[in-house]
Amino acid sequence: MKKLLLLLTMLTLVLSACAPFGGKEEEEVTQKTDETKETKETAIIPMYNISDSYYKMVLPFKQGAARGLTAERLNTRLDIDEFETGLMRLATESFNTNDYLFQEGQHLDEDTVLSWLARKKTGSDLKKAEKEDKDFKNLGLNPALPNSGSTKSKNENSPIYLASMLEHNYLIRKDKNSLQLGGVVIGLALNSVYYYREKIGDPQQEVTIDSSKNSKKLLAEGEKIAEQVIKRIRQMDGLQKVPVMIALYKQAPKSSIVPGNFIAKTDVKAGSTDIGNWDTIKEENVFFPSDSAKSSYKDDSERFDRFKTKVEDYFPNYTGVVGKGFYKNGNLQKMKIEIPMQFYGKTEVVAFTQYLTGEVMDYYKSTNIEINITSSDQQEALITKNAEDKEPTVHIYD
Repeated sequence: MKKLLLLLTMLTLVLSACAPFGGKEEEEVTQKTDETKETKETAIIPMYNISDSYYKMVLPFKQGAARGLTAERLNTRLDIDEFETGLMRLATESFNTNDYLFQEGQHLDEDTVLSWLARKKTGSDLKKAEKEDKDFKNLGLNPALPNSGSTKSKNENSPIYLASMLEHNYLIRKDKNSLQLGGVVIGLALNSVYYYREKIGDPQQEVTIDSSKNSKKLLAEGEKIAEQVIKRIRQMDGLQKVPVMIALYKQAPKSSIVPGNFIAKTDVKAGSTDIGNWDTIKEENVFFPSDSAKSSYKDDSERFDRFKTKVEDYFPNYTGVVGKGFYKNGNLQKMKIEIPMQFYGKTEVVAFTQYLTGEVMDYYKSTNIEINITSSDQQEALITKNAEDKEPTVHIYD
């Protein structure tokens, strides 16, 4: 018998309050914050974690030194979310969640990141920059614009490859009562399409960098940039001797309805500036229904179409059923489905959610799935199921 767990959040809170955990809910330790000055501060480690897939986060929460730049430099909210959460997902392969704690990056500040994201300057551009700022450092990791040619030819021949950077820190116990930096993860977000304007007010132009005919270009440029990044990181206080993972992310075009994906990663040993082999990452976000889903994942596309038809047969006044599948090495890892509907009462919500719960067991019994049911005003219900779970978890919102 399929269970409908109404008011799940409230019930969980009640049970949590009554459960005899028999211990402290947090642990106080000291954190080393400056390798050169032996500076320390108090940090709190939560005793409980929401999942083995997530890291415990050190409290009080410290904002990243370059906070906000990721949102400013990437094309869509979809890419922002995938870049940040995906980087943490990849980090688990180098820094396991049992031994390491997460903290936003504290070493690459906003000025540093912006200077690295800039174009390299040459010729008259360099002289002008040095004249305007006597302390100017020519640190741009993107190619310089040629000194001759039209604006269009300059941008097409020298597009901006590196769009954004993100730093994550992973802390580890030095001893029973103290923490220290145990590893650093650097994400490099790369443009698959570069956008520019010939003059202010002109229509936006675009240069396709990564395409089916030239899919290796972006990867090669990303690897070259990473070589410069690791050399610079090793010159920074506190980062000379820690292991570093660097991951390359290909952001999607502005018109995309799904985010981009990570394409490669490498681990650099503690104290080293040598990048050895790159591990290819085969991840993809796929929109359903779509021609790309039909051509690349025919069986999953047909299954989604059948599920969509079931929804339409039960509730004709729908506004569209769409899904996003996350694939790794060609295998579906998770399906997220959005169902916006026009509802006329709470009993209708309950009946429809019960119906969908049964369809989830018929069509997605062995899949990690999340289904969001929404009306024009709010989210009405949530159905989730991990592949190994016997039954879905259902929550209907008040």
